[in-house]
Amino acid sequence: MFEQSTLFLRQQWTSAVEVGILAVVIYYIYTYLRGTHGARILIGLALVFLTLTLVSQILNLEVISWLLRSISVFLAIALVVIFQPELRRALTELGSHRFFSSSFEERETIEDITDAVFELASKGFGALIAIERDIHLKTVIETGVSLDAEFSKELALTIFHPKTVLHDGGVVVSGDRIVAAACIFPLTQREDLDRNLGLRHRAGLGLSEESDAVMLIVSEETGQVSICHGGIIERNLSVEKFRQRLSKLLLHEKYESDHPEQLEGQTLEPDSGPSTLVSHQAERRSDTRSI
Repeated sequence: MFEQSTLFLRQQWTSAVEVGILAVVIYYIYTYLRGTHGARILIGLALVFLTLTLVSQILNLEVISWLLRSISVFLAIALVVIFQPELRRALTELGSHRFFSSSFEERETIEDITDAVFELASKGFGALIAIERDIHLKTVIETGVSLDAEFSKELALTIFHPKTVLHDGGVVVSGDRIVAAACIFPLTQREDLDRNLGLRHRAGLGLSEESDAVMLIVSEETGQVSICHGGIIERNLSVEKFRQRLSKLLLHEKYESDHPEQLEGQTLEPDSGPSTLVSHQAERRSDTRSI
């Protein structure tokens, strides 16, 4: 009996694999299409098709069986037409996955971000942007408003305009898309920071301490542009210096900087001074000044 069961499994294991693959594919198709406009149409068509198939098989209705086989091709074409927006979105997401993204596309995104950041600075708009890398920022994204829009300078200016609803909080960027705005970032608990640093810089440092995200900060008061990464903050960056640093961080090139441990406990230079690095530490400060 055991040998017969083993023999049966050896002969039919491919069928089990096929059933498993189909089950997974159907499940993911259902979860992807659930909530879309065409989901109810798909369910209705599937119920009608399955019902007619069962009835024709049970009652041996040859004409209906022939009709079902004949219209199956047209039904497939109809489904492609019905779900054209969903299929296009799925293929777009697949093609824009980081695995398929080229260095040229990433450099274009860096140029767009650089233009947007310094346009915000020139207009005196404060901004806080987190660029997601390997560590997913799901918990931070959930605190804000979901957007899922392609990054552009115009959209960034609109979000951070002082009179818009979403200007408070931070923006999360993943790849070339803004996934959420008005997000709440954790504040750093350091006590050795310059008193002139407000909540925007402290939030940027805080998230950079807890993740590998690259934080971009624009001071509303001074227009100073800063980058935070790994608990380090670089302030008062020029356009060229900003582009260089961002490229090295996001394109995984060698990052050249001063040794953070040499700057432990030092006070940050004022906004008019040269860019300064400050290393990772702990302890919270009660300063509530916004910058």
